[in-house]
Amino acid sequence: MTLIALNADVLVTMDAQRREIRDGALVAEGPAVQWVGPTAELPPQYRRMVDDGSAQVLDMRGRVVTPGLVNTHHHMYQSLTRAVPAAQDAELFSWLTNLYMLWSHLTPEMIAVSTKTAMAELMLSGCTTTSDHLYLFPNGSRLDDSIAAAQEMGMRFHAARGSMSVGRSKGGLPPDVVVEDEAAILRDSQRLVEQYHDSARHAMLRVVLAPCSPFSVSRDLMRESAVMARHYGVSLHTHLAENDNDIAYSREKFGLTPAQYAEDLGWVGHDVWHAHCVKLDDEGIALFARTGTGVAHCPCSNMRLASGIAPVRAMRDAGVPVGLGVDGSASNDGAHMLGEARQAMLLQRVGYGPAAMSAREALEIATLGGARVLNRDDIGALAPGMSADFVAFDMSSVGYAGAGHDPVAALVFCTPANVAASVINGREVVRDGELLTADLPAVLLRHRALARTLFERASVGA
Repeated sequence: MTLIALNADVLVTMDAQRREIRDGALVAEGPAVQWVGPTAELPPQYRRMVDDGSAQVLDMRGRVVTPGLVNTHHHMYQSLTRAVPAAQDAELFSWLTNLYMLWSHLTPEMIAVSTKTAMAELMLSGCTTTSDHLYLFPNGSRLDDSIAAAQEMGMRFHAARGSMSVGRSKGGLPPDVVVEDEAAILRDSQRLVEQYHDSARHAMLRVVLAPCSPFSVSRDLMRESAVMARHYGVSLHTHLAENDNDIAYSREKFGLTPAQYAEDLGWVGHDVWHAHCVKLDDEGIALFARTGTGVAHCPCSNMRLASGIAPVRAMRDAGVPVGLGVDGSASNDGAHMLGEARQAMLLQRVGYGPAAMSAREALEIATLGGARVLNRDDIGALAPGMSADFVAFDMSSVGYAGAGHDPVAALVFCTPANVAASVINGREVVRDGELLTADLPAVLLRHRALARTLFERASVGA
């Protein structure tokens, strides 16, 4: 069915002209946008469809409509382990050390239900496309568990097949119980790409190869993963240069900076993006800009773990593709994409002054920036031929009171709100603030029970 959204107070296109259309409208047919413009200029054939009821009509009066937000880094299973007491006041390496053994008790059902919970949180916050980096697979868990959950939720999904292969006995950070054999990792990676990856325009599911980090995998696995990814035409993702300990590890183990390490292994290019890059140096910024290598900026996590302030202003000025990531729900304890955009703007201002990032630039990073990082040209903007992914925020809510002077900037400056409506791939998934694709209370009830079970099993195991 044709879907027509009308009467938006402002429709933010993020198109080449960055148009913001007052009293805006758009038309979607199937997965793609067909027309965007002022409601008064809706073409006659679509006006007739509104009048005769042959189209699905969404009245966006009182709302600001934007492209769906794009989340470029997450660990959804971590929604089971928010605010863990032992990890509340730790930096990255200590935080991981306190959580690895807890995560070793994850089950396939825990992966599936935590994925649904995390996706619900993202969808209600304005996110329509997300990546998820799942890098440990205990007790029979598989990436298939999160893929099946994503298909139920109706999110556009980049499923990153993470991995850890270097345990403590070999000088890595994770305990040996949560690492895998590298040959098995590569076999499963090939299986997942061949079974699930969709390279078509408007694809709802893509697979990414994502060895976890320099301190948990070998050089061989990084190189072999890059070779496989280029063979199949899929993207690569990992963590890089997250904090001072991360830098020290790279220098001690490899004699290289993280950026030099990435270049040495073939992990640069438009098909690669790295999470965090808080400590990326000038040489690394220049390398990423020259090669089109992307960065997933995760401001809330970087603050939570006291990792530092990523030099996003310098990256953007140099031409590095930058998107936003909520990171794991155990290092952010939330997954609100509009909130992440706000924090990105505020954190750059803390580090580099009040002009370091505007509200509109933060919104651009959350949409077009994320699309570029994920190596996609069909999401992040509302224009004919783009994917029909858009969200609407109700400007009558108390958090926007008094912000009518600039409702677009208000989305980022004011208290982050949940969406009133969301459409993904031309399908309505949130209506009047309610998720349509899952029984959320039932999901959350099961999620809470599984979180308790996880802690109980970990306590017995300890």
